[in-house]
Amino acid sequence: MATLKPFAALRPKPELADQICELPYDVMSSEEARVMAAGKPLSFLHVSKPEIDLPPGTELHSPAVYAQGAENFQKLIAQGALQQDGQPNFYLYRQIMGQHSQVGLVAAASCEEYLTNIIKKHEFTRPDKEDDRVRHIEALNAQTGPVFLTYRARAAFDEFAAQKISGPPAVDFTGNDGVRHSSWTISSADEIAFVQNHFAEIPFLYIADGHHRSAAAARVFQARNGAGHSGQFLAVIFPHNQMQILPYNRVLKDLNGLTSLELIKQLEKVFDTVRRGSATPARKHTLGWFIDGDWHRLTFKTKLTLGKNLSEGLDATLLQQHVLAPIFGIDDPRTSSRVSFVGGIRGTAELEKLVRSGEYACAFSLFPTSIEDLMQIADAGGIMPPKSTWFEPKLRDAMFCHLI
Repeated sequence: MATLKPFAALRPKPELADQICELPYDVMSSEEARVMAAGKPLSFLHVSKPEIDLPPGTELHSPAVYAQGAENFQKLIAQGALQQDGQPNFYLYRQIMGQHSQVGLVAAASCEEYLTNIIKKHEFTRPDKEDDRVRHIEALNAQTGPVFLTYRARAAFDEFAAQKISGPPAVDFTGNDGVRHSSWTISSADEIAFVQNHFAEIPFLYIADGHHRSAAAARVFQARNGAGHSGQFLAVIFPHNQMQILPYNRVLKDLNGLTSLELIKQLEKVFDTVRRGSATPARKHTLGWFIDGDWHRLTFKTKLTLGKNLSEGLDATLLQQHVLAPIFGIDDPRTSSRVSFVGGIRGTAELEKLVRSGEYACAFSLFPTSIEDLMQIADAGGIMPPKSTWFEPKLRDAMFCHLI
């Protein structure tokens, strides 16, 4: 069962939401954040990436950075830009991106259930990234970036949510990227009981995005040993059939000393076809490869895809095992400086741009992983390779903050 609790969210003053709420801290560099927050004193980037208010070159994980974030957070509260609700509530959070719409439940999820795997994971985490989020939570005494969870959809809750969002939203704005963000409050005792009872029948939740945030929240909970901690972490929970996953593409710094023709001969041992084709793969087990100004279509040989479990059969896994490691010499994509990852939201044009600039030598475009594969891998206790999924739209920081 999934134990969800209402909480008294710290939320933006509705008329200021478009000035406050920002993309997550980990989808941009410090330099990009400085540009985005320039002239925007209420931007939550001053809290989530507080190094932008310190001299360039400041060590990103120095105590001064976290202290600056805490100071900026308290300033937004003191100014009334962020205001805490007077009672615990659940909330609904709708995002509209082009033709895509998704509605999630905002709730306090259980740290204990994270630790006991009722909330299932599918990725390894990096200790340094966990440490950063632990220090950020401790400095603010709050979680300001929600964990993105999913569950197998149920019609009863879909109907409840549809009815609820037919009324006027509490917060409603459209970001600079064209994504519309709206929220509704679930405050009555009957509605709160319905939500809790409904999710108590759901056996598992799945982390879609936010493995480091959830791991950090659990570590803070364990370190405090229940003292001064609610035992919960901030989450937005979407039904699986509303999720939109884009590919996570790869760009390579060099060709490992091989010529294009030598590479093609090597790739022909792995793929049935290496020919000019579309930049965007049309199905699973087909890739796009950009080199020397042209896109090529690559289709994995059937013998490499048969008899694999779901994790082994992911395109990101096959690419790493049969191409990046043996041909390009990239043994560990987590640590190698010779491979970079580009979220699908940037499109294949971004891959072309990076290669044409000379900064990278070639690029691979992938077909997106399905949410069904993700959940089945998590159910089996499997681990997906790094950078397998890119979820869009991204949850906005500061739409909801959880004071622990």
